[in-house]
Amino acid sequence: MHGEYKVPGGKLVVVDLEEQDGRIAGFRLAGDFFLEPDDALGTIDAAVDGLPVTATAAEIGEAIKRALPQDAVLLGFTPESVGVAIRRALQHASSFSDYEWTIIDDEPRLPIVHVALDEVLTEAVGAGSRGPTLRFWNLAGPAVYLGSFQSYRNEVDPENAERHGIPVIRRITGGGAMFSEPDNAITYSLYVPGDLVQGMSFQDSYAFLDAWVIEALKGLGIDAYYAPLNDITSARGKIGGAAQKRLASGAVLHHATMSYDIDADKMTKVLRIGREKLSDKGTTSAKKRVDPLKSQTGMPKAEVQEALKGTFRRLYGGTEGALTEAELAEAEERIRSKFATEEWLHRVP
Repeated sequence: MHGEYKVPGGKLVVVDLEEQDGRIAGFRLAGDFFLEPDDALGTIDAAVDGLPVTATAAEIGEAIKRALPQDAVLLGFTPESVGVAIRRALQHASSFSDYEWTIIDDEPRLPIVHVALDEVLTEAVGAGSRGPTLRFWNLAGPAVYLGSFQSYRNEVDPENAERHGIPVIRRITGGGAMFSEPDNAITYSLYVPGDLVQGMSFQDSYAFLDAWVIEALKGLGIDAYYAPLNDITSARGKIGGAAQKRLASGAVLHHATMSYDIDADKMTKVLRIGREKLSDKGTTSAKKRVDPLKSQTGMPKAEVQEALKGTFRRLYGGTEGALTEAELAEAEERIRSKFATEEWLHRVP
């Protein structure tokens, strides 16, 4: 069995192993990481040999830590990342390059249509009627997007939202509320088979699915990195956040919104961002919480988005695609029956 795991912001971890009587056998670790002393590689191999095939990534990591000498230095990978690669090998997980990707730079649509499309397209990947897809949203209007489990009354100031003409929408993913306007945000969605994140914890899968974005931002001169659980950030401040939904079919929706520019005053009027939440982020001002891509790159929004697409295509390939008439029709039906209903919007009062 063979498994690979590219550590977000780090190196490639490659493992080969066999299964014998419920135990890992013939284990070999390789990769482009750095490791000292040299014989620590053999120590890791020996620590993994004989472990049960049911061991979690964390348990494998602990076994490696116990075996390594105190002066061992691991650069570009961790004991836990070896565990992730092993879990992926045992569960026959796939990688980005195993798929033919479709890239959709969507036309401007109302925010509620984008939210409905996320559900429709994830289900399509799960059903096998659509292959893995990267879709960039383009917005025809502003919106507040509530996380699936957030309280409407706790997060939104409805009077100010109405005053500023900003609709409130509830998405199917968890996480926090997001505020965006057409020229101020870059949002993308990944619709992928569950095999792509097989063997990963939720935390690992977030960073894994956004690793290409971090590379793209670094290519634009931004000192970007991932902050657990789901923040895309930089030395100058938070850039954006991601959210996920895993369907019973195994398909995964992973989407992220990054701030290109932001009207922080309007955002704080529409969203009830309390002092506790701001202090938890280490700041007392919403303006200081988010450092938009415009100020960090000086590039037009379209050029930043094109650079993101270019990085994904360079790393994993991909052909330009479009939504089908059937998918658009189904999204309109979901809006009517679910996303535009008071029952869905106020599912958590």
